[in-house]
Amino acid sequence: MEAVTFGVLGAVTAARDAHVLALKGPRHRAVLARLILARRRVVPLARLVEDLWEAPPPRAVGAVRTFVGDLRRALEPDRPPRAPARLLVTEGPGYALRAAPDAVDAWRFEAAVAQADRLPAAQAPDRLRAALGEWRGPAYAEFGGEDWTRGERSRLTELRLRAVERRAELLVDLGRAAEAVPDLDAHLTEHPWREESWRLLALALYRSGRQADALAVLRRARALLAGHLGIDPGPRLRRLEAGILAQDPDLDPPGEPAEAAARLWARATEAYDRTVAAGAHARLESTVGLLRSLAVTGGGGLEAAREHRMTAVAAAEETGDAELTARVIGAYDVPANWTRSDDPELAGRIVAAAERTLAALPEDPSADAARCRLLATVALESRGVRSPRGPRAAAEAERTARRLDDPALLAFALNGVFMQSCTGAGLAPRRDAIGAELVALGTRHGLVNYAVLGRLIRLQARSALADLTAADEHATAVDRLAERHERPLVAVFTQWYRALREAASGSSYDSAEAAYRSAAARLDGAGMPGLERGLLPLALLGLRLAHGRPADVDPDAQWGPYRPWAEPFALLAEGRDTEARTALRALPEPPPDLLYEALCCAEAALALELGDTPALERTYARLLPASGELAGAGSGLLTFGPVDGWLAAIRGTLEA
Repeated sequence: MEAVTFGVLGAVTAARDAHVLALKGPRHRAVLARLILARRRVVPLARLVEDLWEAPPPRAVGAVRTFVGDLRRALEPDRPPRAPARLLVTEGPGYALRAAPDAVDAWRFEAAVAQADRLPAAQAPDRLRAALGEWRGPAYAEFGGEDWTRGERSRLTELRLRAVERRAELLVDLGRAAEAVPDLDAHLTEHPWREESWRLLALALYRSGRQADALAVLRRARALLAGHLGIDPGPRLRRLEAGILAQDPDLDPPGEPAEAAARLWARATEAYDRTVAAGAHARLESTVGLLRSLAVTGGGGLEAAREHRMTAVAAAEETGDAELTARVIGAYDVPANWTRSDDPELAGRIVAAAERTLAALPEDPSADAARCRLLATVALESRGVRSPRGPRAAAEAERTARRLDDPALLAFALNGVFMQSCTGAGLAPRRDAIGAELVALGTRHGLVNYAVLGRLIRLQARSALADLTAADEHATAVDRLAERHERPLVAVFTQWYRALREAASGSSYDSAEAAYRSAAARLDGAGMPGLERGLLPLALLGLRLAHGRPADVDPDAQWGPYRPWAEPFALLAEGRDTEARTALRALPEPPPDLLYEALCCAEAALALELGDTPALERTYARLLPASGELAGAGSGLLTFGPVDGWLAAIRGTLEA
């Protein structure tokens, strides 16, 4: 069934596949608007009658039922006769519209504004501009005189006005003041009583080099407020006017430090090109250092670093210098907290190069540090691969780093140990200890990236152990670190954690689903396909199962590597039990990553549905070490609910 979308930021509309649906008369649209306003909650039939008529006619109840029937035919034209409605449903004493969280323009607008507050300042203006683009006119335009819309219209309008002002404020602070001027001018034409908008417009003009225009705007604001309201401008407007008259340096546009940094970068790179020969080995090592810095800057940087890293390794190997190659491979010590590779083929090539270099290194104590870095690289790049080599390499790297007593080397080695700490269920305490040591190392020795990594690992581990209070503290601490040291990718993980928390803390299904979808939107362009692929469908599957709902798997969703666990659910839904049982029995053991327990629970749900004893016994044995934990929460991203609930369900079925 094609998705139906609804619009209330302007005239009330419904559309399918971008085609506006005919909703008959104004009463039909009023019923639809009233149900949208209820946000998926039930509106009693009696309340609909009260809201639609000041003096209800004798047959008002029958009329509302007719309107609902007409709306259902418009919204679900392909629904078979007598089949229950899936969108506009009858429930208890009334009706509810079960629209998806992103199906209503007002809901999308609110989610986008909230998301903009969590984005880095440089990205937020574009997100707010897109959010404001949802508006086509006044909210619930044709029902502006109705009592039942008044509060919601006021709330949405105020949110829109604040979004306009927030976007302008960001542009002014980012040194893009001239961009803010046209929107603020238009905004004040419609809303002349908003002092904050006058202040922002004057500041934007001043920072654009238009001092006289800025003072003229402030005089206009003063005259308007005095002439129409009989009041003086507030303190912020007065301070701004005084500052402009005094040419206060604090009002100067930002950007000078950034410009100085840009000039310094240009001079330094020019000097490097001039003094370091094109074929010098130092260039290779410097390139890897640059790629390492690039990888922590965000989506584009991470993708670029990944793209060029193997080229640098291949160039080093071509020199025939094993020690140089070891330095080039081992210098890319970018901390990683996700246990599935973004590019498995590239990871395999890196591991192969590291193994060749290990074999070529001299058996000499002077090469121990290089050997340790190569082993840590093997452990990191073997993430999610079930092989004894990864854990062995991690253990040897850790032993060597501790013997050499090098904090940075130990932090790198511990990252490899972490990547190999998901070989089975119930290992969250071990990961928590690794995270705690990384936090201590990073804090004590100024290794910021590893302090961030340690906090993220502890967030994951405490989530698995159902200690959400401690996980909250780590989320707050790592957000502060990320903001201070410009690590934008951290916010991807903390937003997903907050969605997990919503799902695990007893919130409604709808609010948890909305939180997951909002977090998934943050992944777009983050440059982490190994994290993104299949994550949202898997999170929603866990949410449904944890809430005792049918799996309702969409076989057309982008399941990525989790498709083998999704397809049996789709077969079951189609009544193809024999094929589902065959698919269940063909499932491999989940890969050794942070979603091990989650996939075990998905398999358990299938086995419970099919009554498959071997699968039940297998999943019980796999999950038992994680008793007391939240299944899947070790990812820091999603949960399938308490492991003990799954164990009890499996025991009960086996005993029966």
